[in-house]
Amino acid sequence: MIDLLRVPEVFASGTDGTVGLEEEFAVLDAQTLDLAPRFEELRDLALADDETLGASIAGELISSEIEIRSGRGEDLFDALTRQRDARRRLFGLAESRAIALGATGTHPWADYREQRNIDTEHYRRVVDGLRYVARRNNTFSLHVHVGVRDIDRAVRVCDRLRPVLPLLLAISASSPFLEGRDTGLASVRSQIFTKSFPRCGIPDAFGSWAAFRQYVEFLLATNSIVEYTQVWWSVRPHFAFGTVEVRICDAQPTAEESEALATLIVACVLQAARDHDEALPFADPAPRLVEENFWRAIRHGLDGRLIDLDTAEEFPAAAALDRLLAWTAPIRAQLGVEPAFPEHNGSQRQRAMADAGATLYEAYGAIVEDTRRTYAPSTEVKAG
Repeated sequence: MIDLLRVPEVFASGTDGTVGLEEEFAVLDAQTLDLAPRFEELRDLALADDETLGASIAGELISSEIEIRSGRGEDLFDALTRQRDARRRLFGLAESRAIALGATGTHPWADYREQRNIDTEHYRRVVDGLRYVARRNNTFSLHVHVGVRDIDRAVRVCDRLRPVLPLLLAISASSPFLEGRDTGLASVRSQIFTKSFPRCGIPDAFGSWAAFRQYVEFLLATNSIVEYTQVWWSVRPHFAFGTVEVRICDAQPTAEESEALATLIVACVLQAARDHDEALPFADPAPRLVEENFWRAIRHGLDGRLIDLDTAEEFPAAAALDRLLAWTAPIRAQLGVEPAFPEHNGSQRQRAMADAGATLYEAYGAIVEDTRRTYAPSTEVKAG
C-alpha cells in the first residue's frame, strides 16, 4: 500500500505553491447541538444530488464528523474559491436536513462512548489497532497541503517547520471544553489526539529523503503500519500529493479565521522552502525543546508565554502571530496576501463567554451561529 519507489517521482513532478484545504466539522442536531451520527446521510445525499459536493466530502473517524476538501488548487486563491463553493453546498444541504455544523477543536459536552465509528477499512484498522486512544479521539481540525517540489527539499522544509508548529497551534487554539467542563487547556484536542496517537505530534528532524524513507521502511518491516496515513505527524510530506501537509491546528470557528490560518500556513511552508533554497542558516532544535513550546501552546494558547528557542528567552504567546508575519513577509509580498485574525482566538472567546456566565450550550451555540453565518456565503476569492 506504500510505494516508496514512486515517491521521488511524485514530488519531482510537483509544483511549488499548489494548495489543498481540508476542514473538519462536527455534525450536530440543529436544536440540541448534540453530536448527531448523520455523516452517511449527508454523504449519500450529496453523491446522489450534487456531484461537486459529493466529490469534496470525506468521512472521518466518527459518524458525527464530516470533512470537505478543496482538491488541488493551482494556488491559494484557487483553493479558497473551491473550498468556499464546497462549504456553501455543504451548509445548504445540512440546513435542509435540520443539521448544524460546528467548527471548534472539540465538542464541549459530548460523551465519546456514545459516538459511532464509520465503517471503512481504514477506520476499522485505526479503531482495532488503537482501541481506547482511537475511540477517545472525537476532534476536529484544519489541514493544509502545500506543493513543494523535490522530496529531499520537502523533508527539509518539514524540518524547518518543526519549531513553527507550536506557534501555529497557539494561534489556532479553539478547544477549551470537553465532556461538560473547562479543561484548563486552550487546545484539549491536541492533548487527546496529538499527544495520544502514535507517530503523532512534532516529529524528529530527518534531514533527507533517505532518512525519512529508512524510517518508513522500519515501520513497515516491523508491522507498525500498513498504510502511510498511519503516520500522523503534525507536519509530513504527503506521498500521494507531493505536498507538505500541516496538521497541527484546531478547526476554526469562523471562515475568516480558517482562511487567515490557511493563508499563514501556506506562507510558512513556502517561506521555509525559500529559506532552504537560499541556504539560510538553520539549526534543528532538539525535540525536547520544541516540546516545551508545544505544551505551552496546548495549555495556554495565546494567553501564556512561549520560548524563543534561539535565545532561550520567553516572549508573550500573543506575539506569535507578529513573529510569523515578520518571518513570512518576503513570501507574502510575493503572494500578495495579508492574513487578518481577530483579537482573540476561538478558545479565548469561548472561555470569555463562560466566565461571563454563559452556559456551555449558550457559548457553543454562539460559536455555531458564527460558523453558520461565515462559512455559508459563496463569494469568489480575488488575488491581491
